[in-house]
Amino acid sequence: MENLKTKVSKAYKEMKTLGYKNPMQSPRIVKVVVSTGVGSYKDKNKMKVVEDRLLKITGQKAAPRGAKVAVANFKSRQGDVVGYQVTLRGSRMYDFLERLIHISLPRTKDFRGISRTAVDEMGNYTLGIKEHTIFPETSDEELKDVFGLAITIVTTAKSKKEAQDFLEHLGFPFKKEEEKGKK
Repeated sequence: MENLKTKVSKAYKEMKTLGYKNPMQSPRIVKVVVSTGVGSYKDKNKMKVVEDRLLKITGQKAAPRGAKVAVANFKSRQGDVVGYQVTLRGSRMYDFLERLIHISLPRTKDFRGISRTAVDEMGNYTLGIKEHTIFPETSDEELKDVFGLAITIVTTAKSKKEAQDFLEHLGFPFKKEEEKGKK
């Protein structure tokens, strides 16, 4: 099986057939940002568990993110930790995407593909995952504290269509056109 990094380098070479004069004009994956919120956790031990699991999933230490403003209804003060974020680049980014595409996403219940509409106008793709337990790095005994993740894939694509074509060329499992019309 061909890994994602070689697919990306092949895609740059094949971009001349897609209308680019120079391979450097073709889209690239710049970074992958994995983030989660812990606003409902007031227990420091649970927040430590979330930080540890993000470390296991991504292979990189998570950075805490503080609240920008105080909100009395949520009992949060400015600077309180409300989430964690990991920014992946280089080989860790490709390894994470490889595991996400080929191992984790197919493990989700009733998986039929990811949505094409999650690409924004700047060419970035954001994927929401309801349970972190789809990643094989998290063991089954840790099922008491399940949290969701937001995964943003930042590309240099100039449009929504260009980003969709690029990610599809890399092997992202998008939903089929027939299923798209049914929902």
